[in-house]
Amino acid sequence: MELPIFKYHPDPIGTGAIEKTEDECECCEKPRGCKATSTIYSVYEVETICPWCIADGSAATKFDGSFSDSHPLLTDGIDQHIVKEVCERTPSFISWQQERWLSHCNDACEFHGDATKADLESLSGEALKEFLSAEYIKEDIWPNILAGYEKGGGLATLPQNYTSQKTPVTKAL
Repeated sequence: MELPIFKYHPDPIGTGAIEKTEDECECCEKPRGCKATSTIYSVYEVETICPWCIADGSAATKFDGSFSDSHPLLTDGIDQHIVKEVCERTPSFISWQQERWLSHCNDACEFHGDATKADLESLSGEALKEFLSAEYIKEDIWPNILAGYEKGGGLATLPQNYTSQKTPVTKAL
């Protein structure tokens, strides 16, 4: 089975955004063999949407919803067509908090999966300061977050001595 191509999420099976299922898509009402693992933000309760209904925009239209929050991209000044592509025609990713699709050079970034621990350990100097600032992480608790970080994990994997109450961390770099 060949999946649609998602410009901003090139390997949705590899990232876990698409999984196999026998369930019928609630948009096209066909058992397509796979579904998105993330939800659509909608007033409707929708559990199964196939990648084809995401790619052609029919799921976002039918359920008057989106797969990602447009605010970060719009705040970054990203063109509305690109924002619609990411938010209405691209499978999102699962995050322990609200996902935030990143951008760079006036375009949305491709999502290639969660950062590895090595990715985070390699941050230093100005790059680390910028990351901590963007994620609202205090420098003194960064070692605790890093010590407990696990690709695909969540805050539940942090050490017992982790005490910050408001420390959002996106899992995608």
